[in-house]
Amino acid sequence: MSSGTNARKLEKQLAIASASRGVFGREGYARATVDGLAAAAGISTRTLYNHFPGGKAMLFAAVVTSTSGQVRDAQIAQIEAALNPGRPPRPEDLERDLVAFAHRIVGLMTDYADHFALVRHIRAEADHVPREVLEAWVNAGPGPVSRALADAMAGLEAAGLIDVRGDAMLAGAHFMALTSHSLSQLSHHEVVPLSEERTDRLIAGGVAAFLRAYRAE
Repeated sequence: MSSGTNARKLEKQLAIASASRGVFGREGYARATVDGLAAAAGISTRTLYNHFPGGKAMLFAAVVTSTSGQVRDAQIAQIEAALNPGRPPRPEDLERDLVAFAHRIVGLMTDYADHFALVRHIRAEADHVPREVLEAWVNAGPGPVSRALADAMAGLEAAGLIDVRGDAMLAGAHFMALTSHSLSQLSHHEVVPLSEERTDRLIAGGVAAFLRAYRAE
């Protein structure tokens, strides 16, 4: 197969995946049909299977890993910018800087609304989504982000700002649970957005709770 043919095939696959993203975001994995996905892409089901022989599962994996990669890069960029071990916050600025960081992470839920609509369906339909698709999603996005945040937490510990008590990964998970995950649950993954005042209060409270548990003595 020539390079030109490969390029056209890849372009077609990307177009199909892009058209399918909206269907999966609205319908979820279980309710989306191959006919509906093909119609959204303006192709026949035969063409869809030509490009994605694994059908709906293969297409969903392509969509989820693609958007997860974009969000992963954005989240890791925020982690590195806010919690860079080379320039840790001053002790008196730690709470302020963690609050600002949490706001930026939460803001990505709006910036990548299509992706988080998919995540909402993945969490709700985990028992219907093929295991290999779930693993591909974790490996493409949440896994690398968790490791980057753990490294950042270890950096804050090295700077004498927090004490992760031997588990930087858990410290990062607790930070996310108390900030972005808390807001995500209360807003039903941005289906019912929270007011700015309530968002500010929840993030500030989450960071304060995190520091009560982890601030270095």
